[in-house]
Amino acid sequence: MSDSPHEVLRADPDIGPLVETHGELTLDPASDLFERLVVSILRQQVSMASAAATRERLFDAVTVTPAGIRDADDEVLRDAGLSRQKTRYVNEVADAFLEHGYSLETFEDAADEEIHEELTAVTGVGDWTANMQLLFAFGREDVFPVGDLGIRKGFEAVVGEGYSRAEMREYAERWSPYRSYASLYLWRASEDIAESVAEVSED
Repeated sequence: MSDSPHEVLRADPDIGPLVETHGELTLDPASDLFERLVVSILRQQVSMASAAATRERLFDAVTVTPAGIRDADDEVLRDAGLSRQKTRYVNEVADAFLEHGYSLETFEDAADEEIHEELTAVTGVGDWTANMQLLFAFGREDVFPVGDLGIRKGFEAVVGEGYSRAEMREYAERWSPYRSYASLYLWRASEDIAESVAEVSED
């Protein structure tokens, strides 16, 4: 039987100490892809606290399903705290789900790259947002979201500064096939990661 992700990462000089400090962090796949995608959109370019407040208002104001979002007036979404751009994004995502019937089951047998390509074809879903779905909706084990500021800060804290994103991706190959688990530990590697994790770059 193959080693578990935590057994593999315990042997890594970078991630091993974090496993000892934080215990066995796990991926906890979401039960609803649309809800999780909407939450990721709310988290684009804002602090976790701001996103959480908007999420609470939105979930109180509307039924967060594709049909529920499309049935809601844009002003209701704006009153919940969505910017004009994010209002457009959640509407675009709702349209895509209604058109294609997307769900977690839709992509059950798809490769990570296929899911990423399909999701990023939807307006408002960039590289970071698609990677967050691979991690937190699908629970895929080998995702390294280098576009996330929290990941880059954690990488600097653990590995060192001066790496380009391409160099970070190359370095992270040593954590494959468990780069998602390594990412969970990188997010914990700095005291301010909890706030910075949602400040993202989509390029």
